[in-house]
Amino acid sequence: MEHKLSLYGQDSIMARFEKTDDILKDMCGIIESARNAAYQAVNTALVQRNWLLGYRIAEEELGGGERAEYGTEVIKKLSKSLTDEYGKGFTKSNLYHYLSFYKTYRDIFQTVSGKSAVLLSWSHYAALLQVEDKEARDWYAKEAAEQTWSVRTLQRNISSQYYYRVLKSQSKVPVEREMKERTAPYEADKLEFIKNPVIAEFLGMAPDASFTETKLEASIISNLQKFLMELGKGYAFVARQQHIHTEKEDYYIDLVFYNYILKCFVLIDLKTSKITHQDVGQMDMYIRMYDELKRSEGDNPTIGIVLCSDTDEDIAKYSILHGNEQLFASKYKLYLPTEEELRAEIEAQKAMFYLQQEEKEASASKKADLSDQEDVQ
Repeated sequence: MEHKLSLYGQDSIMARFEKTDDILKDMCGIIESARNAAYQAVNTALVQRNWLLGYRIAEEELGGGERAEYGTEVIKKLSKSLTDEYGKGFTKSNLYHYLSFYKTYRDIFQTVSGKSAVLLSWSHYAALLQVEDKEARDWYAKEAAEQTWSVRTLQRNISSQYYYRVLKSQSKVPVEREMKERTAPYEADKLEFIKNPVIAEFLGMAPDASFTETKLEASIISNLQKFLMELGKGYAFVARQQHIHTEKEDYYIDLVFYNYILKCFVLIDLKTSKITHQDVGQMDMYIRMYDELKRSEGDNPTIGIVLCSDTDEDIAKYSILHGNEQLFASKYKLYLPTEEELRAEIEAQKAMFYLQQEEKEASASKKADLSDQEDVQ
């Protein structure tokens, strides 16, 4: 068997397989090896695609004499056409990102020896593009490849100025130890590839929302969706767990509606802990992005509602960008659920959820008791 398997190419998972006396260990190794091979194949194609898209945009810019207004117009038209044809992943922001990627890594596919360079994932490169200092960027790239950093680890290290802290430290060991301790949870996540929304969009699949919701959140959100539609105040459902991507993070908006009476988008985000200033700031970011990317001429400013399902108190916080408060006070509140209505709905759904959980536990316990009795008999 070993001789037959060795006939496959050296890079094949078949050739790398080595049988041991532990069947479970062998099976896990096969699964991990296949998953890594799939990741590498998809990643390579994604990096090459984005580099080529950036290259083509750069060539088009040269044809326009590198006039800034020409490049802006080209990207604007491309974004609309590509989104109409292929869906997500081709916003103006993303196309500028691909252009920046090409300009920053023109020689990424060749090394001095002429062999193909070891590639990081596209998400790694997207994080690296935030680093303007070339020496720091190259160092992060080298460390990420050699230490097999996850994207979240790389992003954390960039955000915390890890390169400069290592550079300035007389003893690097404590700095490195602290970094490894704080990023250990990121490195333990073996499903990062599967959960990566960029990969999901590239493959034409919808990201798995179950990764971003707890059971309680899912229950409340499902019923809030029905609740708002039943209010009958002009709500049209747009999306659930809508993916919003920034340079540093991936976010998911729990519910998105369009109110055709108010002529505006309504974003709803649920928190299972008390609302913080960061939560409100995050909603303001969502609003800005929606106003920039989705709002059309004639639409009113987007409004956001941050809900809290804290066990002690359920509250709602409306969020709208500064300068539109009067519009909110005079018009929006006529067609939005009141804080009392939202609080009552969340409380009702929480009570129902906990009751269902108790019934499931009681049923499971009863089945276990019956099974024990049968074993005794």
